[in-house]
Amino acid sequence: MWHNRLCKNSGVVVPSSEADRKIEGQLHGTSLKVYWYMLKHSGESGVGAREVQRALGFSSPTLAAYHLEKLEELGLVEKAQDGYGLVREVKVGVLKQFVRVGAVMLPRHLFYATLFTTLLVLYAAYVVSLGQVGVSGVFALVFGGLGVIIGWYETLRAWRQRI
Repeated sequence: MWHNRLCKNSGVVVPSSEADRKIEGQLHGTSLKVYWYMLKHSGESGVGAREVQRALGFSSPTLAAYHLEKLEELGLVEKAQDGYGLVREVKVGVLKQFVRVGAVMLPRHLFYATLFTTLLVLYAAYVVSLGQVGVSGVFALVFGGLGVIIGWYETLRAWRQRI
């Protein structure tokens, strides 16, 4: 139910309007942690305050309910009989650096790092199979290696910034 509603509401929204800037200004700290949890667990059934409390280690379900209500006021979740469900996904703050694949949040740079690592390994194997490494081969390996290092650095940096 919740997943279908999210897809029908056009999914991801990049802040541009006044309302989205308001969301970006208010979605940080503990509220962002609760929203991250909601993103990871947006499925068919709702998420309750006790579930959020246990998962995030809050001192009471009241604290979790407060942040869920804050997300509801921002128009990101909706309350139903079976709990809260995600109705809108926004990319603000650290969330801009992540892509949701099902219930998993992955750094965007992971895809580039994986691609360039694969290409570098294949090219290195090709050059070794030729038995000759010319200046252009060394040049390609050095710059390919730099691209791989930068890609993995950015991936790890985003991962450390996650909530």
